[in-house]
Amino acid sequence: MTTAPAAAKVAEYRFKLPPDATEIFVVRHGASADAVPGEAYPFLGRWSNPDLSPAGREQAERIAERLVHEPIAAIYVSNLKRTQQSAAPLAERLGLEPVVEPELREAHMGDWEGYIWRQRIEQRDPLALRMIDEQRWDILPGAEDAVGFATRVRAALARIADQHKGETVAIFTHGGVIGQAIGDAVGSQPFPFNATDNGAIAQLVRMPTRWKVRRFNDTTHLHPSFTLAPEPLT
Repeated sequence: MTTAPAAAKVAEYRFKLPPDATEIFVVRHGASADAVPGEAYPFLGRWSNPDLSPAGREQAERIAERLVHEPIAAIYVSNLKRTQQSAAPLAERLGLEPVVEPELREAHMGDWEGYIWRQRIEQRDPLALRMIDEQRWDILPGAEDAVGFATRVRAALARIADQHKGETVAIFTHGGVIGQAIGDAVGSQPFPFNATDNGAIAQLVRMPTRWKVRRFNDTTHLHPSFTLAPEPLT
């Protein structure tokens, strides 16, 4: 009588990056400097452009400590200082020159850009709450069209992913961009994913026909004092 060979053991599947996919760590910039009433708010063109705060610089160092051992082939930043300053410690450790991708900049808040936006959000302005409820930036006077914003973010991410198939990259960007990216990946409205903490990490994989979300709002590298969320807006 012939004895059938024992079946080989099969471990539970663990995700591996396919050769035609791109792994993207999407990092929200560190906390930016406080707006001071009566002092000019820094701008780059029409976009607010503050430096990082001391807490934001500490967050940038902790991001670098967290990601330095990942096989990152390229670092991308928006054209705004807070993303560039957030990426600088990691870029220095990896010996990489960050690539500026202007289309990764934050959604434009129109007439509320800069200090006014911060003030109105803090005051729970009814129009700000309506913007959140209706999930449209362009509720605000002169703000960026929601469709146009989504289109430029999708195009920027697609360009980056196409240039780095089979590789891992890091993108330092803004809360609205991250919300759009995650919302697109899961087939959702973007606003539910806009509340990422400063210095938080998301992890996406761009496949030939779809996206995978591997991580969202990961702040385990940050000290608790840097991850306390503000009071909810609603």
